[in-house]
Amino acid sequence: MAQSVLLPAGAPFGVDEITALNSVFSTSTAEQRAWLSGFLAGLQAANAPAPAVPAAPPKARAPLTILFGTESGNAEALAARARKAATKLGFAVKLADMADTTPAQMAEVPNLLLIASTWGEGDPPQRAIDFYEALMADGAPRFDKTRFAVLALGDRAYAQYCEIGRRIDERLAALGGNRIVDRIECDLDFEMPAGTWIDATLDQISKEAGETAVADTSVIHVDFARPGAETWTRGRPFEAEITEHVRLTGSRSISDTRHIELSLEGSGIAYEPGDALGVVPRNDPVLVDAVLKATGLDGDAELGLALRDRYDITTLTAKQIEDHAALTGTSRQPLEWASGRQVIDLLETAPGKFTAEQLTGLLRPLPPRYYSIASSREAVGEAAHLLVAGVRYETHGRQRAGVASIDMNGRRKSGERLSVFLRPNPHFRLPADPARPVIMIGPGTGVAPFRGFLQAREATGARGKNWLVFGHRNYLHDFLYQLEWQDWIKDGLLNRLDVAFSRDQPDKRYVQHALWDARNDLQAWVSDGAAIYVCGDASAMAKDVHDTLIQVLGKPALDGLRRDGRYLRDVY
Repeated sequence: MAQSVLLPAGAPFGVDEITALNSVFSTSTAEQRAWLSGFLAGLQAANAPAPAVPAAPPKARAPLTILFGTESGNAEALAARARKAATKLGFAVKLADMADTTPAQMAEVPNLLLIASTWGEGDPPQRAIDFYEALMADGAPRFDKTRFAVLALGDRAYAQYCEIGRRIDERLAALGGNRIVDRIECDLDFEMPAGTWIDATLDQISKEAGETAVADTSVIHVDFARPGAETWTRGRPFEAEITEHVRLTGSRSISDTRHIELSLEGSGIAYEPGDALGVVPRNDPVLVDAVLKATGLDGDAELGLALRDRYDITTLTAKQIEDHAALTGTSRQPLEWASGRQVIDLLETAPGKFTAEQLTGLLRPLPPRYYSIASSREAVGEAAHLLVAGVRYETHGRQRAGVASIDMNGRRKSGERLSVFLRPNPHFRLPADPARPVIMIGPGTGVAPFRGFLQAREATGARGKNWLVFGHRNYLHDFLYQLEWQDWIKDGLLNRLDVAFSRDQPDKRYVQHALWDARNDLQAWVSDGAAIYVCGDASAMAKDVHDTLIQVLGKPALDGLRRDGRYLRDVY
């Protein structure tokens, strides 16, 4: 039987709401009121804040510093991937660039994973010079509190293979550091061995670091080229269509330099001026046939395709000379014999029957070649322009050819596809301040990134002054992008252009001579805040330009510009 229930006039509802509720309650049963009471109580409990429970103290996380010294960006990219793997394992990770730290700071680090590349003939990367010199100095700090592991990157084509990583590893041990695992030395195909070493090293550190937040110390592999990744890699390149293929040098030039335009539509590749494209080339089919013939493997079409697309059949290393001698039972060729020679020369010293596995086991993977992008997306949209000089020469009675340059210049045509991926170069960027003047020194194809710089400065309306120093052999035949520079001078974007054509006068004239002649203006521009950029050949040009800048500005001043990010080089 229903029971009359009335809300008092003082209930926290409006008059109309009280009337409506009294109408419901006056006809409700006891069961209905009990249900409603329970429902309201449950609703209140669900929405009430949970009672405070004292939190358990967090576990300490093992600290890990990953330090890198890089020139081309490989060590930096590897360090970033190692940080991801370490973070997943529960480490408290800090990523550091040798350019931004000192040995004294690293001596306070309990766990140090160091990744260092070697540049040229045993030199440290430019950004790592200060750190390296301080570490090797007599007054270097002790590392008694530091456990460390070193990953060295290099290229077996150079005599001083992985030299910087080796010296750092030995120096840290001499300064009292405790080596966690043995150093690893990686060639150009570093991804697989480096990833395996990082996995094992992180696992070892986590086991030795004591109480940590590491819940699972099983291997988490550093993934360099996973399908479906947002970025393209050397293992999974983008197939870009060649839309333009134009020779820039004259018919009488000894240099066959091409302007090549690629469509990046649909790739999502978002490059910036100063970045490079990695090109995955194909070997010369004629050279492939010669290698097959020298090893008695003529007619193996499947192996021929593998040699064309996957293996380096040009560069000759000391290790290959040793391996070949062991494989054939012949005397080992002296190291000086290898100068100017290639794999085919080695194979022809003892021609005979190889198996496919023996041949491929002797060879290195075919590495990509990197080309500075000669355009800005602000100007060309979803495209990238490359400037490629074909490499042809003769040594030891045999004609030689550059792998990628001749593949692109001599065998690829407009409409065909080229396998590419982006290699960012964050340490060769235009100034963040658009009003800062820039001095760009780029002989030959080293001028490529500066075309991109000027396209970007024009598109963004940057107010900073621009000075280009360009050099080549002959004015009439080798003045790359001449009309574009002249148009930019006319428009006021390019404020100064100095040129040096080495063969147009009895005495050879190079870009360093042009810099010396303009030394007073060079000093004035630097005083006004200019940044200096150098791109091109590392073996001669970059050293000569560096020496001239020291003569003009002084070594302390040039070192200061480098530390301030106002002296930047992209040399190769």
